[in-house]
Amino acid sequence: MTAADGTLRHDWTVDEIAALHELPLLELIGRANAVHRAHHDPNRVQKASLLSIKTGGCPENCGYCPQSAHHREVALTKDRLMDPAKVIAMAETAQAAGAERFCMGAAWREVRDGAEFDAVIDMVKGVRALGMEACVTLGMLKPHQAERLAAAGLTAYNHNLDTSPEFYGEIVTTRTYEDRLATLATVRAYGVDLCCGGIIGMGETVRDRASMLAVLSAMAPHPESVPINALVPVKGTPLADRPPIDPLELVRMVATTRLVLPASTVRLSAGRSALGREAQILCLVAGANSLFYGDTLLTTPNADLGEDAALFAAIGEQPHACPLKGRHETHACRRAVG
Repeated sequence: MTAADGTLRHDWTVDEIAALHELPLLELIGRANAVHRAHHDPNRVQKASLLSIKTGGCPENCGYCPQSAHHREVALTKDRLMDPAKVIAMAETAQAAGAERFCMGAAWREVRDGAEFDAVIDMVKGVRALGMEACVTLGMLKPHQAERLAAAGLTAYNHNLDTSPEFYGEIVTTRTYEDRLATLATVRAYGVDLCCGGIIGMGETVRDRASMLAVLSAMAPHPESVPINALVPVKGTPLADRPPIDPLELVRMVATTRLVLPASTVRLSAGRSALGREAQILCLVAGANSLFYGDTLLTTPNADLGEDAALFAAIGEQPHACPLKGRHETHACRRAVG
């Protein structure tokens, strides 16, 4: 088997990645930790805050997402696009709570020119003026829209692959895999970092997980940010009855991602609320170096703030108290399960 030594590669095969994923767990974590330490400060964990700036009513039919208009049995309050001044004030509060990155998600299929996109541009400028990283997830977009976001100072654009090309059609049919790749290429052309990852626990195989990582690794450069999510089943969605994944599956996925994408920031994202403190620390040892901090990710639960305090205390860092607790619209960088 080809050794994963931390060299940046764009020619990973699905077989190679699947073989890494299936290594004995301690061997896999050991290799991943060595690569992680070679490319990153092992004691640095970036905190990101996630905010739903426009909630619900999305015309896409993603099977995992409670914001889809197709899933009529989901109990979700739809909200219009938020006022930029309110968003910037929330970003400032999140910054005071310890967040370095502020991510804003709108439940749109695609960006449309007009007053709402103008408002998003103002949000990005306002967040950047605070000295924070700014990330948005807005769906598909055109080159001139990507150019405007770049000019506003956008740090990163989130647009997840979700899963492998082979399994994708089982999860989404209203947008093709090629659409997603085209959006990512458009963003990259204007110098904006990519935030792109996926979700495990939707019924995919290990080979599907490896195939998604192979697609990411083929990008040149690799995505700067790679969110790894575990499905959070939501009542009323087609995937509501999926069983929870074993926490060690998430550890394996994080470790494999670190080996395949050595220099990327690996973000422990949705599904973290189901992990104990020890499993989360194991993910950090295995190569995760960012997490979403706060009790909600868009519309799905995140780790309790008290639990996060215990987590950071255990790894030797004392986080700020978060004054945003209980505000569903207050945390993030991506449609955490979307």
